Amino acid sequence: MATGTARAEGYKKLDEVILKWKGQPGGLLPVMQQAQEIIGCVDEEVTNYLAAAMEVSIAEIYGIATFYSLFTLEPKGKYAVGLCLGTACYVKGSQLVLDELQKQLDGVEVGKTTKDGLFTLDATRCIGCCGLAPAMMVNGEVFGRLAPSDIPGIIENFRKQA
Repeated sequence: MATGTARAEGYKKLDEVILKWKGQPGGLLPVMQQAQEIIGCVDEEVTNYLAAAMEVSIAEIYGIATFYSLFTLEPKGKYAVGLCLGTACYVKGSQLVLDELQKQLDGVEVGKTTKDGLFTLDATRCIGCCGLAPAMMVNGEVFGRLAPSDIPGIIENFRKQA
């Protein structure tokens, strides 16, 4: 979710979840899961909000958020780009594809989101498409047998859809 009004609406929904789970044994995890779904991440602001509302320490929430891979500490982009760097993809040139992705996405680092909030770039170990190496997924859509020259057109198509 974006900041401002949308986030404020998210906190209203989250308050309902907190009321249901506050004081319940094991209630923090489902509240955090709902926060992730509603707000889009468990960033510092959300962590502070949950700590106060659930009467737990910030360290406890941060510990859970960094232990479980389902949580993200930063908002994700509209398009999740996952490039495979597994063995089959790597030997077929996925590092060159990654370099081009980073160039097309204004230098964004792996694991980060572009400044415009459109793309989050992740490197994965295998997406199960070894026969299409090198391969990537964008919001579940598979792109295979990639060359660096394919990347500008793919990214531009997603920018047009945004």
